[in-house]
Order: sequence, then C-alpha cells, then structure tokens
Amino acid sequence: MWSHVPEAPADPILGLTVRCKADPCPTKLDLGVGAYRDENGKPYPLKVVLKVEKELAAASLDKEYLPIDGSADFRAAAAKLAFGNSSKALAEKRIATCQGLSGTGSLRLGVSFFAMFMDKTTPCYVSKPTWGNHVTMFKVSGFADVREYRYFDGKTKGVDFEGMTADLRAAPNKSIILLQACAHNPTGADLSEEQWKQLSQLVKEKNHCVLMDLAYQGYATGDLDHDAAAIRIFEEAGLEFTLAQSFAKNMGLYGERIGLLSMVCVNAETAARVSSQLKMVVRPMYSNPPAHGARLATRILTDPALSKEWLAELKQMSNRIKKMREELFAELKRLGTPGDWSHIVKQIGMFSYTGLTPAQCEALISKHHIYLLTNGRISVAGLTTATVPQLASAMHDVVTTVK
Repeated sequence: MWSHVPEAPADPILGLTVRCKADPCPTKLDLGVGAYRDENGKPYPLKVVLKVEKELAAASLDKEYLPIDGSADFRAAAAKLAFGNSSKALAEKRIATCQGLSGTGSLRLGVSFFAMFMDKTTPCYVSKPTWGNHVTMFKVSGFADVREYRYFDGKTKGVDFEGMTADLRAAPNKSIILLQACAHNPTGADLSEEQWKQLSQLVKEKNHCVLMDLAYQGYATGDLDHDAAAIRIFEEAGLEFTLAQSFAKNMGLYGERIGLLSMVCVNAETAARVSSQLKMVVRPMYSNPPAHGARLATRILTDPALSKEWLAELKQMSNRIKKMREELFAELKRLGTPGDWSHIVKQIGMFSYTGLTPAQCEALISKHHIYLLTNGRISVAGLTTATVPQLASAMHDVVTTVK
C-alpha cells in the first residue's frame, strides 16, 4: 500500500544531531541543537524544576485529562508573564488563550486557526533568514504564498531595519507577518525598543496580521520584561495580534512540550468566540495538552519564592551564554582571525550567526568534527570554556584556508 512513498529529507537540525552522534571522534562538538548545556557541556535540568517535580510526586496528583484548551491556571500565569501585570488586554479579558505543545505546537495552532478564517492565498512573510519550521508550518497548513522580508544585514551582522520596514510596507495590506520577539533564530540580531515602536505603527497602518514567536523570554538577556518588550509595545499600540510562547528554553522543559497561544482581540466577546474556535482546532488534532509540564510551570510562575529561584537560574544561564560569546570573540581576536568578529558579542541569545560560508561550515564538520548548521549558525549555549579554543582554532583554520 505504501511502497510509492518517497523517503523524506532529514531535518537539517535533528539530522545534524544524528550525524554528530554517529561520529566516533572523541573531541567532536555539537553546536547545532538549540538546547542549553552547562559548563561541563551536559544537559542542565533547572534545580527549581527538579524541586517542584519532587513536590508534585509527593502530592500524588491524578492523571486525568486537562480541558481542551489546557490548564486555566497555567494559561493565566503564562499570559501574565508575557503581557505583564499592567496589561489592559488581560484586565479587559480581550486575550483568547490556549495551551499548546511548546512553541512549535503553539505556532502551528495559530497558523491552523488562520487557515480556518483567512483566505489561504494571503501572503505570509517570514524574516530572511528564519527558523525553517516557520516556513513549513505555513505551507502544510495550506498557505502556499510564503515570502521573505529582509532582516539580516550581512555587512553589519545586525538587523537591516530599513530593508525590513520597506518590505513590510510594500507587502499587501492584511498580510500575515511572522516576527520573533527576542533572541532571533538563527541570527541573534534583535530590534531595539524604538524600532519595535516604529514597526508597530507600520503594522497598524497596513492592518497586517502578526504572529509573534516568543521562545526565549528571560533566557535571552536574563530580564523577563526586557525580552517581552515587543509584546508590550504591540499591545500598547492597540494592535490585535497573536503570540506563541514556549517554556522549553527558559524552564528547560524541552520534552514536556509546554507552550501557550494568545490572541489579542478587539473586545471580550470576540476573544470568547476565538477561544471556542481554538478548541475546535485542538480537539481533532491532539484532544488536549499534557498536564505535568503545565503543573510545573504554574507552580514556578505563581509561587513568589519559586519564581525568585527560577529567575536566579535564568540569569545564571543567560550570563553563561554571554560569557561564552566574550571568550570566543577574545580567542578569535588573539589568533588574529581575519574579519570583524564583534557581532558575536553584539548578538543576543543562544545562537550566533557567525558569517561563515557553507563551504567553511562543511570543513568545520568534516575536518574538525564541529557540527553546526551550514548557514553558519552555532549554538553558543553548547560551548564551554574548555571548548572555546577548539572552536576558535578551527574557525581560524577554515576562514584562512576555505572560501
């Protein structure tokens, strides 16, 4: 029956991980996967999460289904984290929320909702470059017209804000625009608050439909409010927009698949109707979301003492990533590696868009056993003080010998 089915191409990120695991080299280095590692290069389950897990285990809670739209307590706490204590939209009950399967599942939930109530010929815009899954989820949901807006400036290694705004202004009114709120993946280059304010006015003028991806709140800079600035600015501008949150990175709940979709609406009545339709998306797809991770996140977000512990660990993780950036930049400078590498310390979050060419990246993999995406993205969170010299030396080699 299925003999005609072709083999699908390997996922570029997860496929890289498989390739790395199969490499017998004892000094191999995996800088592809987007997961935090400690100073010893090991996975880091947050201490506060492990503490709450023990509490939950001792409580002998049931394993009953959650409602279709998830835990009400989790939804309230997660939305408050993103929109802030002074959010008018939350106070006025204008935000429809639905617990999703981490960031990816929450984004897909939003796009599936768009597919139900928008013309599928609507152009969908993503940044150039962006996370590959962004494009895929639009296409598999029936949106064939996926376009790019300029974002990364190859010369400055920062945001091409002039090009970005020109492209979004030229886009047809009511286009779907995917924006990343902080720690842009894969570039690590973010907009300033002033640029977000300008962009919010452009979106309002063009009546664009915005889907915002918030995967790194608190993890990007160690400051929850700073990392949520884009969301607060868009709400204060009076915009209706959609937000997808993930707790994979900032709580280390990768495998628990905990996220939230929030849709800011014009009034409470509209939000109630939107909420009812989000349940209609979820029910035939996965029926209801997982409870364990939602319980973990809710306890941490709603207990002041646990929140304090969590914030301290977040700051610690963010600071370690910043330290790795500084050490890599210093080592490249010490080696005299050709080029300006200051963008490594200017970029934000767990990823750095190094500027290495595909050929140089392949040489890093094949010759030096350092695994990264061929677009030049590395996960800075995968580095340690011990492995920074290894990477810097290898980068120096490929930059000077491979074009």
